[in-house]
Amino acid sequence: MTREEVLAALEDVIRLLGTWDITTIRASLGMYLCCKAIHETTDVRVLMTGEISDELFGYKYTDFAPSAEAFQAESKKRIDELHMYDVLRADRCISVNSLEARVPFGDLDFVRYVMQIDPELKRNRYGMGKYLLRHAFEKDGILPDEILWRQKAAFSDAVGHSLVDDLKAYAETRYPDGEFRDRCRKFDYCPPFTKESLLYRELFEKYYPGQAEMIAGFWMPNPEWEGCKVDDPSARVLSNYGKSGI
Repeated sequence: MTREEVLAALEDVIRLLGTWDITTIRASLGMYLCCKAIHETTDVRVLMTGEISDELFGYKYTDFAPSAEAFQAESKKRIDELHMYDVLRADRCISVNSLEARVPFGDLDFVRYVMQIDPELKRNRYGMGKYLLRHAFEKDGILPDEILWRQKAAFSDAVGHSLVDDLKAYAETRYPDGEFRDRCRKFDYCPPFTKESLLYRELFEKYYPGQAEMIAGFWMPNPEWEGCKVDDPSARVLSNYGKSGI
């Protein structure tokens, strides 16, 4: 997918999502264009998708959880809010392209089972994120080792260019610094804090005026944890990005 395709799809993606959240919009652009290509160029109509594995087994930032109890509480919070973030993204991007999704990690019995596992076992103490999930596939050889044990990478950095950098650069061209600050002051609820977030919020308000509170807040790593006090939701700003531990 090209930079031009990403920017051309931006307004439509925000309209179909009904969100102003930074990370949801970034991830949705790639997913939307990918699903669009599948619909237009193949006969595939049902997709397997991996949503909810992060919420159950840990994100990059949950490597910084200070305790097993904190890891478990964060996992529950993310699952409770799925409809506003990852599941919103997957549902809209897939269905708008006339495709159906199968979400094996969202099976209710599986979710209950994983949430009952001692959270200490799910913390990154193995030198590899989501170790328990990877280990479950290890013996059967279902996945090649280079896939099974590769590091997690941001999807937006794996499309032939940095989708995130392109979006940030585009937003920079839209607002002079003084105008940016004035426009941000218009919003009392979850005010934008970057030019990129302002761009998304203004496009959201175009289609959903006054409805910003239907989203709980910006999806961000837990700011109360050491190592997670960042100003961008991307995993690549974390010190452990590209590594297996902290």
